[in-house]
Amino acid sequence: MEPLVTRASAFVISITPFAPDGSFSDELVRAHLRRLRESGIGVYLGGGGSGEGYALDPGEAARLLEIGVEELKGAVPVRSMGVEPRTARQMIDYVAVARRIGVDATQIYSLDQGHGHRPSTAEIRRYFEDILSAIDLPAVISTHQSVGYQVPVDMLVALADRYDHVIGINCSHQDMGYLAAIVDALGDRLDVHVGGPAQALTAWALGATGYLCSEGNLIPKTCMRLVDAFKAGDEAATFATFGTVLRMSMSLYGAGGIRATKAVLDALGLPGGPPRLPQLSPNAATVKGLLDLVRSMDLADDLAP
Repeated sequence: MEPLVTRASAFVISITPFAPDGSFSDELVRAHLRRLRESGIGVYLGGGGSGEGYALDPGEAARLLEIGVEELKGAVPVRSMGVEPRTARQMIDYVAVARRIGVDATQIYSLDQGHGHRPSTAEIRRYFEDILSAIDLPAVISTHQSVGYQVPVDMLVALADRYDHVIGINCSHQDMGYLAAIVDALGDRLDVHVGGPAQALTAWALGATGYLCSEGNLIPKTCMRLVDAFKAGDEAATFATFGTVLRMSMSLYGAGGIRATKAVLDALGLPGGPPRLPQLSPNAATVKGLLDLVRSMDLADDLAP
């Protein structure tokens, strides 16, 4: 197994900046991705949460990937994410577009049947097998609490055994026993990232590779300093930077999540734009409170226009 300290990494689930009228903006997307590129953080594009993937039409989703490849490929890892699909065919079609455009890898979301339905174990297995048999792009399997179930660890192992192009697992659950089981079973073969910075130190302690975040849209260099401090074995810097990232995470999510992130970016003169309806921007008082917090922290290198 490669020493973990050399594998530690972070990915940001990138926002999709829109123009003030809510239209897709090539210019703003490019400007935002250049900020991320400068920080060295890995990037997932078009996600259903931070990326507002559900609000993108197919042409916009493809254009987002095209710009991402143009701006990021060869400099930082650039991956497609997409949204939780209802069928395997939806995911296969999305991956075909991502492969044609040239991303480095793609996430394969867990099946979300909608309307509160929970798929059976056999249905989950068939869903992943249908997708992974139809694609050859390097793939990261997502097991995400938003769909209401955990992908069984033995199923993840079987999929990794059968499909050589599975390169990682993104685990977004609060169950640390489940994370530990994934790392113990697959951590010497695949990269394992946790959803959100709150679990970053626990993930590294268990032997996982790193973390996914949306906070990196606002403070990408700080998010990468956490990785760099851990790699360097600098305990004081690791804890101090983790505290900064975690405080920022709690504040942003408490104020509306990606809506708040975009509003703060806008207020700082950085590419953000409004969220797309039905989401609304937070009120002025909320944004002011967040700006006061941001300006009280040592984040100058992240926040310069």
